[in-house]
Amino acid sequence: MATATYPPPPPYYKLYKDYLQDPKSAPEPPPPIEGTYVCYGGNYTTDDILPAWSLEDQGVRQLYPKGPNIDFKKELRSLNRELQLHILELADILVERPSQYARRVEDISLIFKNLHHLLNSLRPHQARATLIHILELQIQRRKQAVEDIKRRREEAQRLLKESIGTLEDTGASFVLK
Repeated sequence: MATATYPPPPPYYKLYKDYLQDPKSAPEPPPPIEGTYVCYGGNYTTDDILPAWSLEDQGVRQLYPKGPNIDFKKELRSLNRELQLHILELADILVERPSQYARRVEDISLIFKNLHHLLNSLRPHQARATLIHILELQIQRRKQAVEDIKRRREEAQRLLKESIGTLEDTGASFVLK
């Protein structure tokens, strides 16, 4: 029994045989998929849904203060210390009472979710700072390019004057156009 490494192409290519002579002979593309669809066994949707912004919307208790004036550095350090403490307590519980570890794991999960949310709320600031840095680098490169062009222009003018002076010294006459 003979088998091919690759399957033959689908017969759709025959629909495009007169494309070079008449581009309108090709069939119209299929309409875009709307709603849900299955691809490689996974269910996907074309509806873009933004994730819930607040922890309460996700059903998670917030461990740091609410409001616009959050001291991110202080809260991240506080959550980090709390995480370290809970991990040490989990180690103690696993040694002394292994059947009671689930509560500590839930507490650690809650701290991680709060840390993750707090860090994600810094993303817009990070994106803005990155953009500012990129724009400053572009400005610097363009200024360097302008300076390089000016320097080369001055060098070309100097060489041209030297050439003109050399030709005048030799008595040659010429006309610049």
